[in-house]
Amino acid sequence: MNFDNKYKYIFLSALMSVFSLCANAQVECEDTCQHIHGIDISHYQRDVFWEAVGNTKMAYVYIKATEGGDRIDHMYEQNIQMARQHGIKVGSYHFYRPKADQEMQLQNFLTQCRPEEQDLIPMIDVETTAKLDPEEFCDSLFKFLELVEHAYRQKPLIYTGANFYDKYLQEKLDRYLIMIAQYTEKEPVLADGRDITLWQYTGRGRLEGINGHVDKSRFMGNHTLRELRFRQRKASLPALPHREGAGKRTEEER
Repeated sequence: MNFDNKYKYIFLSALMSVFSLCANAQVECEDTCQHIHGIDISHYQRDVFWEAVGNTKMAYVYIKATEGGDRIDHMYEQNIQMARQHGIKVGSYHFYRPKADQEMQLQNFLTQCRPEEQDLIPMIDVETTAKLDPEEFCDSLFKFLELVEHAYRQKPLIYTGANFYDKYLQEKLDRYLIMIAQYTEKEPVLADGRDITLWQYTGRGRLEGINGHVDKSRFMGNHTLRELRFRQRKASLPALPHREGAGKRTEEER
């Protein structure tokens, strides 16, 4: 091989390696397995092209509705209407703030998460103790979960991280279905060995119709969407104000 051909070969080999890496980077978990996959989103994803998302393998989406006692996600109404319009099963979630008044948090969530718009049970996002001691934190959380269950006449799904669960919630959530966040190749195993319904396996997923990263999850074992079905019973909901102006934007949105 002469000098010129040698460097042409090196250049072409390097170029092929780059193309190979780019191709591999586009391979997502849902492309290589048969599990039921979905996403969760908030205003961080900005405008979502739901028609494109509806043509992917995503079977469900959990949409951020509220946070604490007075904050709403300003993209919620648009997201839930468009997701439903394009045939994706939808659920809504509330980011729980342990120090905020539980009744105020419930009213905030009820204002946004209306039963007639839900396909999936509500989800409560539990990620912080707000520096409360474990006993006080759990007392606060479970009072709120009972309020949610009473209002919607069904237990909510609980979302939390694997490490957070092991540290604060071990053996305390047996009555609830759980989604566990753990961004590793191996499936999560909790310290108390309890069953996991959903696994959020990445916070940096890519999906047609969404610019930037998106959280992706999938069902574990033999669990299916049927277990999360929102039962359209007459919930004990108070008269609710119109969504417009019903809450404030989150601090991140300002």
